[in-house]
Order: sequence, then structure tokens, then C-alpha cells
Amino acid sequence: MKILPFVILALGFISSASSKPDRPNILWITGENFSNDLACYGQKNVATPHLDALAEEGIRYTNAFSTSPVCAPSRSCFMLGMYQTTTDTHHMRSHRDDDFKLPPGIRPLMHRLKDVGYTTANITHIGDDETGTGKLDLNFVNEGELYDTKIWEDLQGKEPFFAHINMPEAEYDIYDRKSAEKERVVWVGEEWHPQIATEDNVTPPPFYPDHPIARQEWARYLNSLSGVDIRVGKILQRLKEDGVDDNTVIIFFSDNGRLTARGIHWPFDQGLRVPIIVRDSKNFPILTASEKPGVVSDRVVSLLDLTATTLSIAGVERPLGMQSRIFLGENADPPRTYAFAARDRIDETVVRMRSVHDKRFHYIRNYTPGAGFETLNRYKEKCFLVKPLMRELKAEGKLTGPALDLMKPFPDEMLFDVQEDPHEIRNLAASTDPVHQEALVRLRAALDAWMIDTGDRGHIPEPPEVVAPFLKEMHDWFGTPDWADAP
Repeated sequence: MKILPFVILALGFISSASSKPDRPNILWITGENFSNDLACYGQKNVATPHLDALAEEGIRYTNAFSTSPVCAPSRSCFMLGMYQTTTDTHHMRSHRDDDFKLPPGIRPLMHRLKDVGYTTANITHIGDDETGTGKLDLNFVNEGELYDTKIWEDLQGKEPFFAHINMPEAEYDIYDRKSAEKERVVWVGEEWHPQIATEDNVTPPPFYPDHPIARQEWARYLNSLSGVDIRVGKILQRLKEDGVDDNTVIIFFSDNGRLTARGIHWPFDQGLRVPIIVRDSKNFPILTASEKPGVVSDRVVSLLDLTATTLSIAGVERPLGMQSRIFLGENADPPRTYAFAARDRIDETVVRMRSVHDKRFHYIRNYTPGAGFETLNRYKEKCFLVKPLMRELKAEGKLTGPALDLMKPFPDEMLFDVQEDPHEIRNLAASTDPVHQEALVRLRAALDAWMIDTGDRGHIPEPPEVVAPFLKEMHDWFGTPDWADAP
């Protein structure tokens, strides 16, 4: 009987898995640009059955936050276990062309895992399926190879492995560099994403105008999450088919918040709050009795903490001085009281802001007077159709309520009660309520202490010759709106 090659591959993987490795496999599934908008978090008009099932089998965290509202600084942080503001990796897409080296003693997570025998993979393909993007987007590039392979089948017989799969969603399809020529930039996968959310059945957040474009864009975003779930389902099925599922801890998360006009780039809750779901492995259980399947945890978690937690799962001691904390298992650190975040230069747009969350309140400080939602960023002006729409409605006197308020420059301080006001439309910084005043003073002090303790480098401006090329790059890539000056 003739045996097809793919059958041989599958049998080979299962055979290799029959001898139990000495440490668990670890699989990171990383989404792009979305917040807690899965069905298991209560979002409507999405279908996420595979991720919902994963949450039922593991732990779902509801107070998890990125350290940056944009990908490269966020990823630089959780790949190192150090705040991006400490390691000078806080500006978007910085240190790509210079001789920058990480500070002494700070090493990428993958190198630490390789030291104890892990095979590392940044998966782009499982079989013939293009499963992941292979994205790195790190603000350090001179540290050597991080991954051993990008092909799933290369992991056969090489357990334990650390595999990272970066989802294509949610993202605009912009990397052909021709966005400036297009009337409307499409989303990755929108031609096949389930059309569960529609213009007619969604209600966008109240800081957007009640307009067809706003509803269409919100539906596109939600449908991309249904698309993520389809990809995740294929990954989970392949784990089982290859006989490695019982050896594998799965951590699912997003690198920063929503791909929406007030989400990504801005350190509001919508730009920072992310889902984290952790599912244990049957053969290498790491969770404690209180972390049983189906638990929903309101513990404050920073994406920074992925590093130390992953090392702990792998049986690797956290290095002295690492800022990351362990958030689950027998070696878990005491829960965080606060999660901190920073926004610095993003593309050509130089705006500095800092943020701190606790379980109830969110405090934001703006260090760039005059900056606000309307501040020019060519990527957002071109791709996020809600933004030019709001400019147009404002000029016509048709913008009202929270949407009009959003068009004002950001104040120096903002305080939001995210339990009572999840959309963050009521700034409580000037409130005389004693509860609000106590939160303001406490979070203000916590942010000051964090910036000092971690050596926040955000006050050191980049040289003009570093920023200038981004003006031309963004103009060539996305164009410049008529109301702004071209570089």
C-alpha cells in the first residue's frame, strides 16, 4: 500500500511525541490589535467558539494590560521581561538601522529557553496553511537569531518546544506599501471572515458618531475576531492530530488593544486592555487548585509578565533584576496592584503619555500639550475612516456629545472609573468626590514612583535626524491629508 508523504509526517510527529519530554511545550498564540472582544468576554456579534472552549479549559484574565498601545514597544517589552521605557525600546520601530545593543544582562526570552534545551519556532506555516505572519517587530535587532525555524513540521521529534504563532488579525492589509493609492484599505482576511457583525446589528462605542461608516468599521473589527477564532481552531486541531496537545501549555493573548481609531496608539483602556487565556498541559500540570479550569481571574496582569511566567512554566529561574512577574502556578508572585503603560513616538507622531490601571480606575498623564485624537498620524488618517469622518462632521457642526469631546486636545491628567464608565468618556480628574480624589492622588503617586524606579527614558527626546525619515516614509506609504503639510 502506498503511504502518502503527509501521512508519514503525521505519524512521525506522533511517534516522537510518544516519548515524553522532560519539560512542557509552550505555545504562544498572539493576536494583533484587539481587546477583550471575544464572546467569552461578553462581546456580541462575534463567534469565537474555539477560544471560548479554551477559556473553559483554562484561566481567562479580565484585567490584563499591554505596556504600550502599539506593537513594537509592547513586543520588545514582553520578549525581554523589561519595560520598554527601561531598555530604550519605547519608540515605535526604533533602533532598526543603528548599532543599538540591549543593556548588559538583558536577553531575549527565546535565548533563555534555548539554554535549557527548547527548540524555538516563529510559525508561519502548518502544512500548506499560512498560519502565522512570522512577525517580530522588535526594537532590537542585533541580538542574534531568536528562533530555530518557522515551519511547524520542523518541530517533529524536537520537544520541548517554544512555538510562537502571530495571527494576521486584526490588521489592515498595508504591507504592499501602496496604501496611499487606495480609496479604502482592506483588512487582512476580510474577504472570508464570517459576516456576523453588520452595519445594522452593531452599536459602536459612544465616542464615535452614529454614522454608517462608524458602524461598518466596528463590524469589520468584530468580524476579524471571528476570523481569528477560525485560525485558532485549526492550530488546536493540529496539536491533537500530532499527539503533542497533552504536553503543551497554551497562552493566548493580544499584543495591544483595539484596531480602532481611539484604540491602537492611544493609552486609553481600549488601546491597552487585552485578553489572556492560559490552558494547562495534562502531562505537565502547572496550575494550582485555585486555578482550576474555567476560572475567571480579575488579577491585574501586565503583558510584561508573560516573560517570567513562561520561564517559570519551563522550569527556568527568573534572572535577578527582571521586572516581569509570575502570574500563575505555585511560584506565582503576589498580585500586582497596578499595571503601567507608556506611549511615545509612533511613526512620525511625537506624543508622550503615561498610564496606570488598577482594578477599578485608570489614570493617564499627557506630557505633550495640545496633543489629542486629531493629532496627525498618516497611517491612522488613511486607514481609520472614522477619523476623517469625525473631522468632516465637526466642521459641519454635526458632531455632538462624547464624539465632539474626543476632538478636543487631551488635558494634562485624566482619571476614569472603568467599572462604571468602561468607554472612558467621563474624566474624573476634577471631581470633588472623595473616592475619585483618593484614586487620583494614589494613582498619580504610583505613576511617579514607577517612572523613577524603572528609569523611564521617555523624557529624553530622539534627535531630529532620527524622526525626520519617518515623515517621508509615512507620506510615501499612506499619503498626507489635504489639510496637512506634506514633508
